[in-house]
Amino acid sequence: MPPLSPVVLTLGLAFITATAFAQPAASAPLHATSAPRILERVKVLSSDEFEGRAPGTPGEDKTIAYLVSEFQKIGLQPGNPEGGYLQNATLVGITSEPTLSFERDGVTLKLDNIADFVGPSSRLVPRVAAKDSDVVFVGYGVVAPEFGWDDYKGVDVRGKTVVMLINDPPIMDPATGQLDPKMFGGRAMTYYGRWTYKYEIAAAKGAIACLIVHETGPASYPFAVVTASFARENFEISRLDQNMSNVAMQGWLTVDAARRLFSSCGKDYDVAKKAAATREFTPMTLGTKASFVVENQLRNVASRNAVGLLPGSDPKLRDEYVIYTAHWDHLGREPKLQGDQIYNGAADNAAGVAVMLEIAQGMMALPPEQRPKRSVLFLSVTAEEKGLLGAKYYAENPLYPLDRTLANINMDGANQYGPTADLVVVGHNATTIDDLAAEIAAQQGRTISGDPRPEFGSYYRSDHFEFAKVGVPAFYGRSGRKFIGMPDDFADRMINDYIANRYHKVTDEVQPDWTFEGAAQDAAFLMELGLRIANGDTWPQWREGNEFKPKRDAMMKAKAASK
Repeated sequence: MPPLSPVVLTLGLAFITATAFAQPAASAPLHATSAPRILERVKVLSSDEFEGRAPGTPGEDKTIAYLVSEFQKIGLQPGNPEGGYLQNATLVGITSEPTLSFERDGVTLKLDNIADFVGPSSRLVPRVAAKDSDVVFVGYGVVAPEFGWDDYKGVDVRGKTVVMLINDPPIMDPATGQLDPKMFGGRAMTYYGRWTYKYEIAAAKGAIACLIVHETGPASYPFAVVTASFARENFEISRLDQNMSNVAMQGWLTVDAARRLFSSCGKDYDVAKKAAATREFTPMTLGTKASFVVENQLRNVASRNAVGLLPGSDPKLRDEYVIYTAHWDHLGREPKLQGDQIYNGAADNAAGVAVMLEIAQGMMALPPEQRPKRSVLFLSVTAEEKGLLGAKYYAENPLYPLDRTLANINMDGANQYGPTADLVVVGHNATTIDDLAAEIAAQQGRTISGDPRPEFGSYYRSDHFEFAKVGVPAFYGRSGRKFIGMPDDFADRMINDYIANRYHKVTDEVQPDWTFEGAAQDAAFLMELGLRIANGDTWPQWREGNEFKPKRDAMMKAKAASK
């Protein structure tokens, strides 16, 4: 849609525009937010000067310097209690060169790195290898007692290479012919479907390697995204045990490579895949031997989270915290590419950082009597693209106690286009934060929608997840889908175009039709959400039955016992 003006977009004006398209007007405007200011910050962060913002590169140095400068201009105080705007996150960069082959009856099937598989290692050692490892197909690789599901069935896979399918087992309800909502979340992916879980359970079972079969439909992205993410320098948090308890190879196979592997063993991949979607499935020994070598180049990376603090105005509550997060990193520069070599990461996630800065600037602009009672931390984390490592580092090494942290509000991406009549919440109804969100959305003349594609597992793919895993109630809002004045399929077309043409590609650059007016609308929403949590009489809670509620309950019980 054509850009809206003026330079400073208020929600009230956005709603006047909405009314012109016969949408409900807001009962009252919220906070003034600036779409042009968001756009300008996105342009800076995603410029070639920042070299794709990869951790441990000159691009990180420039990004961190910019963020600290912006925090200071806005008026935020240093967020590290020991001083300064930084939290050092000690990482190790790993560049893996893998080889992988299978041998059966004297015939060798050699797979090509990148074209057929990606096989990095997260072990912090120069070399890992295995020869003649038995290969076992373990279906979806899931052990879920609450669903009566076990893909391993007691089979000993110690020292073996396990091959498994992506996502959760698709269990159909015979009465409806649809995915059974009582099994693995129905359409919604559970953590059992996330690749990190699959590597974790394979390691717990003692496997030497884990190979996940990638399929574009279930994954929601092509294999090129896997190679862009994992066939380059990867990162791990520096640990004393050097991650030796992890599987030696954390790999991905293309579906074509998987078909060739099964065929070389006299098996039919599609038949095996169908069998894996049943509770009766038992692990299938393929009768081939896997051999691999992974040569690792290691380097220590002194990366950083950027942290700005708005101290609470209430002396009794200022030692309690609300945390906004947005990852500053992207994929950096790839010298092997012809032509453009910089992964600028405009949408992912210069946009989210710009929205976070807009919220911080908006809060600081409030009169002193309207400032939040509790303290608000603005945390821009490193290495999200390498496995949510910056957020994980903070969760493991919090600057402020997690039992005094009310909530995390996460921003990953932003609405580059126009205002919407709704707002999407990933993980809708996980916490009582959604009750506040519904009230604020109604004030804006909007509604709250759940994730339209829960099968893609977005809840497990951004930084809020690391807070959720340790028990902190987390909120992850995304752009709405009902764009005012646009066709019903506008959101789908924009999302599909982005995934196909820009997601994790050098083409993720600022586009001519980006106005960020929708991001300004969402920034006002998220600012009000943080203020209500920070000023509220009650703390956000996980809903009954949520998988993360026991963690929070145990945390708060321990806190009460220590008093």
